[in-house]
Amino acid sequence: MTGKHQKTLHAIFADPVRSNINWTEIEALLIALGAERSEGRELRKEADRGAVKAVRRFLEEGGIRP
Repeated sequence: MTGKHQKTLHAIFADPVRSNINWTEIEALLIALGAERSEGRELRKEADRGAVKAVRRFLEEGGIRP
């Protein structure tokens, strides 16, 4: 995991929950952690707070924390 991925991981776990994390950064982090990307619908440029909370829960369930 690169320094940029670490920065994104810390942003996801920041309190209060941030709403200005780019989806491309979240996607890059997940791919670095072993996720596979499939084509789908276009997402918003930035994740809202609900989406960041969902990604945080997903990572925690996989044992991933900053």
